[in-house]
Amino acid sequence: MKRLLTVAAFLAPLVLTVLSACSSPDSKQETADAIPAVRKTGVLLVSHGSHSETWRNTLFGLEDNVRERVLENGRVEGIKSAFMEYTEPSIATRLKEFDEEGYSDVIIVPILLTVSSHSFDDIPTIVGMKENPESVEMLKLEKIERYTPEAQVHITPLLDFQEILQDNVLRRARTLSKNPEEEGLALIGYGSEPYEEEWTQLFEAAADHVAAETGIDTYSIGWCGHIVRYAPDSTTTAIERVLKTEETAIVIPALVAFDENFQVRIIGGGIERVDNHQERVLYKPDAILPDPGVEQWIVDISNEYSETIDKKK
Repeated sequence: MKRLLTVAAFLAPLVLTVLSACSSPDSKQETADAIPAVRKTGVLLVSHGSHSETWRNTLFGLEDNVRERVLENGRVEGIKSAFMEYTEPSIATRLKEFDEEGYSDVIIVPILLTVSSHSFDDIPTIVGMKENPESVEMLKLEKIERYTPEAQVHITPLLDFQEILQDNVLRRARTLSKNPEEEGLALIGYGSEPYEEEWTQLFEAAADHVAAETGIDTYSIGWCGHIVRYAPDSTTTAIERVLKTEETAIVIPALVAFDENFQVRIIGGGIERVDNHQERVLYKPDAILPDPGVEQWIVDISNEYSETIDKKK
């Protein structure tokens, strides 16, 4: 199977600029007072958010799993988790806490699968680094608080999900596979209408990796998020495309964490619409997390950014 080239899904690191001191002595003194004598760096893991307690606990578990390794370099003094919407603690809540605790720098690590308006617009707008009119209006409508912290904010690129996703999908497909010669893969993701091409290429690369390692060389892609209005039809269609040529479809939810609404109601509901699905569909309602590759990436990117901040002392 021809392997498709993927489009890089990284955000360029966004850094707040420091205002130059004014010419008057008083202004220079005020600016000097605003610069902390000692830098104190924290890490904020930012996820989309969900009404599901299981989903939220998975992300808190991720924080627990990386905490010791992130803090052991001595440059990072605290790590927290925040959610963009639906639930607390919000990004604004956590940034206020970092300010109250005297942090001079906060490294934001987005726990997002790939490019979306959340990574390009919403998160930078929430923290005061960007003034995107559409994002500002959306945040108002969804009652998401914006907060510009006293601490300097550093946003890392998105998770390096290219290789991580490939290995993750391969591991989960192998767990379900019984007869690779007669199986095909149905990858179901959240999706993003403005970035559908990038999402598709990411998933195609994962499917090609599974094919190269297992011989399961038929695959199809479906969506379960806003792009399909949270309907199960896309899941059903993706599975049926596989079953046109293969005896069995292995369904893998390419979602960051488990949410009953997605893995059970939407994807599970789509599977139930497939004829003879009990015999022809293999499915486990799991998620990308927990995953050691994701954990190690968080440790590595936190180390990289904290080292750069430390050199500014």
